[in-house]
Amino acid sequence: MPQTYEQIKQSCLRSGRLYEDPDFEAVDDNVFTSRRPPRPFVWRRPTEMVEDPILVDDGASRMDVAQGRLGDCWFLAGIASLTQYPGLFKRVCPTDDQGFGKKDYCGAFHFCFWQGGEWVDVVVDDRLPTINNQLIFVHSKSRNEFWSALMEKAYAKMCGSYEALKGGQTSEAMEDFTGGMTESFDLGSKAPKDLFKVMLKAHNRQSLMGCSINAKPNQIEAKLDNGLVMGHAYTVTGVRKVNARTRSGQMEVELVRIRNPWGNEREWTGAWGDKSSEWSLLSDREKKEMDLTFDDDGEFWMSYRDFISNFQRLEICMLSPDVNIEDAKVTWAADVHKDRWRVGSTAGGCRNNPNTFHKNPQFRVTLHDVDDDDDDDSCTLIVSLMQVGRRKLRKKLGANSNLTIGFAIYKLEEDDLKAARLDKDYFLYHASSARSNTFINAREITNRFKLKPGSYCIVPSTFDANEEGDFLVRLFSEKEKKSDVQDEQTRITRNVKPRVTAGEDANMDSKYRSFFERVAGKDEQVDAYELKKVLEAAFSK
Repeated sequence: MPQTYEQIKQSCLRSGRLYEDPDFEAVDDNVFTSRRPPRPFVWRRPTEMVEDPILVDDGASRMDVAQGRLGDCWFLAGIASLTQYPGLFKRVCPTDDQGFGKKDYCGAFHFCFWQGGEWVDVVVDDRLPTINNQLIFVHSKSRNEFWSALMEKAYAKMCGSYEALKGGQTSEAMEDFTGGMTESFDLGSKAPKDLFKVMLKAHNRQSLMGCSINAKPNQIEAKLDNGLVMGHAYTVTGVRKVNARTRSGQMEVELVRIRNPWGNEREWTGAWGDKSSEWSLLSDREKKEMDLTFDDDGEFWMSYRDFISNFQRLEICMLSPDVNIEDAKVTWAADVHKDRWRVGSTAGGCRNNPNTFHKNPQFRVTLHDVDDDDDDDSCTLIVSLMQVGRRKLRKKLGANSNLTIGFAIYKLEEDDLKAARLDKDYFLYHASSARSNTFINAREITNRFKLKPGSYCIVPSTFDANEEGDFLVRLFSEKEKKSDVQDEQTRITRNVKPRVTAGEDANMDSKYRSFFERVAGKDEQVDAYELKKVLEAAFSK
């Protein structure tokens, strides 16, 4: 059994030796797995790089971190969101029991990430890859501060390598730092009419937000004339309404504050940017309340209208009720179910596979109370289907290791509730009441629904049948609900003593072999449901 951080720490302090992680060694293979670096890395501890290293210098800030030579801006955007909430940050990066002081320093550090429905403590040593005595990946702007570089190393260990962090959605990092659930919105002409209201409410509830501009492969991190960068992950760090004084009188303006994880002068140059004349329209008092700074730090303001016109995607990570932290104001009720698709058993594929779709795992949810501010007597239900552990498979399967996933929702009538599971015939003759907006080869797909009170069956699936993988189904609602796995229990109901008369053995063997072959097909193999048919036929006589 792996040692805990505290066990490692005490052992190192007693022996006087600095920790060296046997499970994530300081070798180039743990950086890049598909290619060799242009020059070898030199692995150094912070104590070998500076005289007085510090884990966190005067509190973590979104301004602390800068991106290095790895394409993990999505990870940095998640870090920047995390640092805005000290309680959340301290859960991921404990500061009370580790540091570089004589009492704590042992060459080991630990970080806590949410993975597959549970919090995982990841321990690493503090040897970091460098070139010319400089950190080459994520680092703090202060040369003496090392929490961001060590956090990235712990996350890389969890995912299998530093290279495994190349390319991703900000939602992955935000969820792995909070255990929350992310909802994505298309912007531009597809943006919901009330999206600014949604963003304002999300910011007030301490939700984490990220945004990005779509790009083709040859446009990744291409710089636009307006200062923005394509194919690059940004953090939304503020949402606010301000009163601007114009010639025609007071005017309310909706603003969004955004940060580029590069942390440099690459900022928005349009209206309400750092050098914009629009700031003269605000009173000194309002500018002071906004804590305005106009440094080349990667952070800038822009109007909401410009925001939805220039960015194409927004991700909002809602915190789950188990985040018991002083700065997290959670209002969602959440249920989590863990399951898996198994070849030959529960990997039924999507509705294009009518003979096997019913074999997928099924989850029943009952919605009782309508939303408080709803006008049409309906309930908000946010459904998330998340694949578990796929990034770790990149060494074996390549960069795109995700399965193509989606889900369907069926309204259950009173008679449907009597069955432990919905069978093949049900799905052949009933259409879904709602479904995911697409099937996608991403880690997670999340959609929001407005449903009438009642009971529903949610069926998650891969697009193709017979694809195996672990997954989570998470259900968020404004009101309490009841949900469970919709399945038959495996149990022995009674003692069975078949009575066989003399001379009957051969006839029975021939009869049931013929039935078995009809059910099993040419491969003479049966899955769990086909086996059930064979056994029912055998014991019904």
